[in-house]
Amino acid sequence: MAFDASSYLDTPSARLTFLGAPMDALTMSETLAVAEQAMISRRRLQHVVVNVAKLVNMQSDQALKDDVSGSDLINIDGMGVVWGARLCGHNVPERVSGVDIMEHLLALCAQKGYRPYFFGAKQDVLEQAVTNIRAQYPGIEIAGYRNGYFTPEEEDGIMADIAASNADCLFIAISSPTKERLLAHYKDILNVPFLMGVGGSIDIKAGLTKRAPGWMQKCGLEWLYRLLQEPRRMFKRYWVTNSRYAALLFKELRSSRKAAVKAG
Repeated sequence: MAFDASSYLDTPSARLTFLGAPMDALTMSETLAVAEQAMISRRRLQHVVVNVAKLVNMQSDQALKDDVSGSDLINIDGMGVVWGARLCGHNVPERVSGVDIMEHLLALCAQKGYRPYFFGAKQDVLEQAVTNIRAQYPGIEIAGYRNGYFTPEEEDGIMADIAASNADCLFIAISSPTKERLLAHYKDILNVPFLMGVGGSIDIKAGLTKRAPGWMQKCGLEWLYRLLQEPRRMFKRYWVTNSRYAALLFKELRSSRKAAVKAG
């Protein structure tokens, strides 16, 4: 049966729940089809990805959990989550990373005339990213861009500027949980169909950081590549996060097996 992107906007048929978090078990092509359908119909679609770090933080951060759970499209970004969900019996076709979604959508914007807006990162990094994007995708029409440093008093004005740009998609390069809070609070007034947090993707487009080689991504070792790039900053984060995730996964597997024994 062919995938119907239009109906998925109303009924997310591939949605599952893993460790208390809702997720959409879609392929990359299916995800892009849903995103484009939202832009064609000018129907607001709030997108978010869930990786190991976010999944762990959602266990203790109710605001983050609410913001993620309230999103319209929730992709699985992180092989650790893919493998964990599969171990618990969920049918997850593949990892759909945020940076790859953004890359594919930029190509789509250049091809079909959709207009992206970029919000976040430092001013010089953002300007370099925009320059590189324009060089990579000649003819792309950028609706606007704005750095991610602002006061609470400036928020409403920034959101009004984004709404006035008439952009088709918004890429927010601000760390969690700030970007989830912004999307949850302003999504209905932004006048942008596709809303997406992109984390450090702008740094990558600016050439500030590099992605792991493809084989490391497929093997779930992208975290190790980042650790080797920034050992002091990333060691504690990965040690704590991965340890907590392993404990959560073990508990989930044990509960599932107990339930299976009772049912049998």
